[in-house]
Amino acid sequence: MNNWKVFLNGLVKENPTFVLLLGMCPTLGTTSSALNGMSMGLATTFVLICSNIVIALLKNLIPDKVRIPAYIVVIASFVTLLQMLMQAYLPSLYASLGLFIPLIVVNCIILGRAEAFAAKNTAIPSLFDGLGMGLGFTWALTLLGAVRELLGTGAVFGLTILPSSTNMLAFVLAPGAFIVLGYLIAIVNKIKK
Repeated sequence: MNNWKVFLNGLVKENPTFVLLLGMCPTLGTTSSALNGMSMGLATTFVLICSNIVIALLKNLIPDKVRIPAYIVVIASFVTLLQMLMQAYLPSLYASLGLFIPLIVVNCIILGRAEAFAAKNTAIPSLFDGLGMGLGFTWALTLLGAVRELLGTGAVFGLTILPSSTNMLAFVLAPGAFIVLGYLIAIVNKIKK
């Protein structure tokens, strides 16, 4: 199996956000700014890579009857580790992302990749799958957050680009997430064709 093909699959061909439409809760809930989107994406990437590797290594030891609960325990362990590290070293970011960090446990991207890929492959391809899917999710959330932040506040990553007279508050609110996501999906589909 070509590890780079597996990696690129998550970035473009099977992008979790723009193609597979998975993980919509954090996609819409945390992307009011580019920093929040990128941070949520990187947090999810960490859990995705670690859980994919562990599940690939343990796949022959996990009985079929308890497969999904075992995957959830592995995923929850890494989310708990991530949560404690963020609370200790990045408290303001942790406060900003809030409830969405513990909700990584039930993110369908992670459980889906555990079931569809890591449980059927070895650790190295599973690492590349987790990295590709995670970075695909990260760039999608960062792009969505950057567009929403730019249109809503005139800034990206806190750097003012547009004058305040052009700010449209709706884009940093929930309806703006749906509007921008819809347009970005349309653009990605147009480019893919």
